[in-house]
Amino acid sequence: VQLQASGGGLVQAGGSLRLSCAVSGSSLDYYAIGWFRQAPGEEREGVSCISSSGTLTYYTSSVKGRFTVSSDNSENTRTVYLQMNSLKPEDTAVYYCAAKKGPVLAIYEAWSDYGSKQHDYDMDYWGKGTLVTVSS
Repeated sequence: VQLQASGGGLVQAGGSLRLSCAVSGSSLDYYAIGWFRQAPGEEREGVSCISSSGTLTYYTSSVKGRFTVSSDNSENTRTVYLQMNSLKPEDTAVYYCAAKKGPVLAIYEAWSDYGSKQHDYDMDYWGKGTLVTVSS
């Protein structure tokens, strides 16, 4: 499975950006996708995740009501979007998408599990990140 995040950029506080994660490979129906971010000098944290079917989603509390994750599934490719509205300077970070085989709940629960954090949240595949900068 390969992932590539794109869509980052510079935006003023209060503005919006939409990130895309292009997912390719085999057996994509079995993978849930997570969005993570890492701010300068900070640990990587979970932001949002979506089930393989696209019907179940989770958000970290700091982005609830502002960010929306969605998925466009086709036979051998998949694009997962992260629509980010009402952006704040504290949303500035490199954003990554990652895939994990199995239920999306496992991704969500890993966000608060110390052991999982030490192993990159036990995700199976990671894409390269895209930088989001929110100016005040």
